[in-house]
Amino acid sequence: MDTLQHLLHGFSIALTPANLGWALLGSILGTAIGILPGIGPALTIALLLPVTVSVGPVAAFIMFAGVFYGAMYGGSTTSILINTPGEAGSMMTALEGNKMARAGRGAAALATAAIGSFVAGTIATLALTFAAPVVAELAFVLTPADFFALTVLAFTSVAVVMGASRVRGFVSLFIGLALGLVGIDAMTGQPRMTLGMAELLDGVELTVVLVSVFAVGEILYVASRYRAGDEHIIPIQGQVFMTRQEWRRSWKPWLRGTALGFPMGAIPGGGTEIPTMLSYTLEKKLAAKPEEFGKGAIEGVAGPEAANNAAAAGVLVPLLTLGLPTSATAAILLAAFQGYGLQPGPFLFSSNPDLVWGLIASLYIGNLMLLVLNLPLVGLWVRLLLIPKPQLYAGILVFAMLGIWGISGSVFNMALMAALGLLSYAMRVYGFPIAPLLIGMILAPVAETQLRTALAAGQGHFKVLVGSPVSITFLTLALLTLLAPILLRRLRKMA
Repeated sequence: MDTLQHLLHGFSIALTPANLGWALLGSILGTAIGILPGIGPALTIALLLPVTVSVGPVAAFIMFAGVFYGAMYGGSTTSILINTPGEAGSMMTALEGNKMARAGRGAAALATAAIGSFVAGTIATLALTFAAPVVAELAFVLTPADFFALTVLAFTSVAVVMGASRVRGFVSLFIGLALGLVGIDAMTGQPRMTLGMAELLDGVELTVVLVSVFAVGEILYVASRYRAGDEHIIPIQGQVFMTRQEWRRSWKPWLRGTALGFPMGAIPGGGTEIPTMLSYTLEKKLAAKPEEFGKGAIEGVAGPEAANNAAAAGVLVPLLTLGLPTSATAAILLAAFQGYGLQPGPFLFSSNPDLVWGLIASLYIGNLMLLVLNLPLVGLWVRLLLIPKPQLYAGILVFAMLGIWGISGSVFNMALMAALGLLSYAMRVYGFPIAPLLIGMILAPVAETQLRTALAAGQGHFKVLVGSPVSITFLTLALLTLLAPILLRRLRKMA
């Protein structure tokens, strides 16, 4: 009952004219950037951070949530019509969606993607509504040693799962950890890793890193692989709404995709890629007509799109309740919280209920807005693909530089942005994942604080780190995450 009362209070906040406007703006921006290849919610939120410093946190996060959800919707459009996923989670949608579009069933593919996104988003947001307070209550019993073990699990998960190889994943993670520890040590007051530069005494500005990695590095990478004339937009054909048979073939994949996506999004390293792949594989095995897969099976669009949007809601559970980001976009949202002087976790629900419940309520509203924006207006959104890519990429870079200059006015930060942008571009070229770098940088101070607190409580004895069943469980899971791939490979060779 308390949860429903809190949710109703959240709706009273989210339904104010100003916040409805922010939700609509975020939904429109999210759909647009999801459609444009090479631009995702992480990049967009990173660019918006400098220009939202004067906006209240409730309005800002309602807009960010619209961007986050909207990108999941928009990414399916490019996957289906030009076989270019706008988002990593839309890769599986391209396999069957583009085949459907080439066969003259593009409208049905877009419809099942949009409706599936709405169904999955709504169910997953309901799960978030009731799961988040429970997880937040459980978080109160965690000790500093438990929290440190949880951050170790997060580090190993993102390094192993998100990298092309574990070595590359851990290299990216260690770069992030090093960036996160630059500055004055809070306990001893000694500068560390500042290279004698006074500008680094306060640490590396998180906004500079976010904009560098996503705006500069990502755009340089995408632009370097751009070839004029590569994209061929398939015109939308067929009736806008699905036939009765297509509805019958879609509703079960929507539900199965939701059931896969939400829990996978909530675990460290789960992201949206893994549940969409699992959903596609599951639908292929359960399909009444498996021979249609590879030729345009509607189940191959409905299931992965539902899993994609459900995973997006699942990401918010550990973020809001534990302050634990499980994806690159979640890491940027955590940075946005910290930019407002807020730390997500169990205390956030009691100290800032307007923000938490207003944000959750806005997810329901934004989900409905996105359905209305995507189904009847898909022809309008497709026109965004006609924007010349060189001008688009150049505009993003200029906007990024103006944003960093506006919040810092520092030549040093501009030079640092250029250097980190080139570093992230090189990382993308050689297959080093970006998410471990961000999560390492953001969680490094948290992990350090929890480790020192635990050791202080245990009078310096390291056995305090394995002094509770919870910490032992998390550390065991982290060890299994490291060793399981090696053991599986050896078992395959033996077989």
